[in-house]
Parts: sequence; structure tokens; C-alpha cells
Amino acid sequence: MADDVGNLHSQSAEIGPVGLYLVKVVVGDVGTPGAPIVNLALTVDAPSGNVSGIAEITQAVQGGNHRFPVSGHIYHTGLGQDQLLVALQGQFVYSVPPPAIGSFLANFRAGLVVDKTWNGHGGFDYLNTHIDNVPVKRV
Repeated sequence: MADDVGNLHSQSAEIGPVGLYLVKVVVGDVGTPGAPIVNLALTVDAPSGNVSGIAEITQAVQGGNHRFPVSGHIYHTGLGQDQLLVALQGQFVYSVPPPAIGSFLANFRAGLVVDKTWNGHGGFDYLNTHIDNVPVKRV
């Protein structure tokens, strides 16, 4: 029995990656002209469920590109085919276009439903942009 304790954390299971790992995903309708796309590079601490990393919004409009830190948490559905519910938030400095003058902190939020390979669907919102039910693909 005591000999099994040392192997406890090295035994494989169907729970996905353990420890600290990096995942990169793209959220949005890639290939749709003018659609906002969010690229995420996230560090995941599997035991705690904490997530942090960098988000990059790209959109083919003036002032449509933003890069900023995000953080959040992963929750497990625990039902049937276990899925990961990922909640992220962050802020970036948004400069208003001329002729207005000034900048402010804009809030970003994202909610993703992914499987253990980080593919699924989700949505995000920032400023006056609200995107729902778009593909999430691991890259």
C-alpha cells in the first residue's frame, strides 16, 4: 500500500492534462470578413482551475486590434461527457477615434464551453461588441 502512494500522481486517467500547461485557442468565425477574432494563449493550472494569459482581438476595422492580459477560472460540468466551462475577463486601454479625445479602460469577458482537447464553442464581449455561439478551436 505504501509503495502505491509514490505512483499516485503518475497514474494515467481520462481527466486530461495535469499540472501546469499552455493552451492556444482561436475564438470566432475565422474566414468571415470583418468578424472579430480572439486569439488566446493561456497558462492553465489544472489542480486549481486558474487560468491566465494573453488575449489578442483582431478585426479588420480601424482601432480593431487589442492585446491585453486575461485571467479566469475553469469549471467542470461533471455530467456525462465532462466539458470545461472557461470564464475569462480582462481590460485594455481603448483610445476613442478622432475627432474625440481620450482613452478609457474597456472590459473584456469571454465564456467558453470546450472538451478536453479545447475545441468547442463560446462567446465574448467588449465595448459594444457581443459575439455568441462561435467556434473555439485549439491551434
